[in-house]
Amino acid sequence: MPGSTNGSTKTMGALTVGGLVVVTAYTVALGSNGWLWFGWVVLGLLTLGMIVTRS
Repeated sequence: MPGSTNGSTKTMGALTVGGLVVVTAYTVALGSNGWLWFGWVVLGLLTLGMIVTRS
């Protein structure tokens, strides 16, 4: 990924990583929840889309 990312892409990346930590902690503590993982995958895809399409 050449160049620097803008602020919104960095924020989305941080939210995605933070979401992964939260969903993983929830899964370890209370068991798996498919909707949480689905939501995290959607968030990850949106972040990936922002990274790919940034100008």
